[in-house]
Amino acid sequence: MEARTLEARARWARRGLASRAPLDETVQAMLLHQLYLAYYERRWFERARQVARQALTLDVLPDVFHQDAARADLALGDLESALAHLRLAARRGPASRRSFHLWTLASVLFLEHRYAEAAASLERAVRWGTHDRPLFRAHLALVRLAAGERVEDLQAAIDELASAPCGQGYGCFVLGHIAYASGSWRSARRFLEGFVRRSRRGRGALALALDGEIQMSLATLSKIPTE
Repeated sequence: MEARTLEARARWARRGLASRAPLDETVQAMLLHQLYLAYYERRWFERARQVARQALTLDVLPDVFHQDAARADLALGDLESALAHLRLAARRGPASRRSFHLWTLASVLFLEHRYAEAAASLERAVRWGTHDRPLFRAHLALVRLAAGERVEDLQAAIDELASAPCGQGYGCFVLGHIAYASGSWRSARRFLEGFVRRSRRGRGALALALDGEIQMSLATLSKIPTE
């Protein structure tokens, strides 16, 4: 976990997994997760998917490894397998992480323009959510806007997210696209540029996982009229 390079991370993970000493299943799962991250960030997505599937046989933190498998599936273009893993993550994870998994599922569905399914998943995320609930509510409003629906409480959702801590990360993606849909070009540009910049400066795994959102944001930015 403290390795400074992807090569070192993978090397130490493989060394631990090859140990002749009996490995606790939790330790084995943690080593597999580190190996997954090394492969995923190197864009060795098929290897990463195989590691995630191997980890799932341990039945330790299954929701985490369903998320890992889903990210690898998405990178490989296997959408339906990714969605199946995300649904299982929401079903098998603890209640404290259920809203996150439902929101992740909705995010993928939204990027695929499957708005009815995305909205249904976000409605469940709102019910299960706690401190990230403002993000889920605003994302639900964005999905409804994209579906051509009228959103009665749109400004309330915007204000709630903009003042919440969760509005500083992924929230900028949501706020930027709501602003664009509302014709607020300056706000849309500020939020979306901030989201792209922050995502690309983070860990490699984060930028890869958010590639769909980054590409959508860049496409939206290209359509904003110059002032």
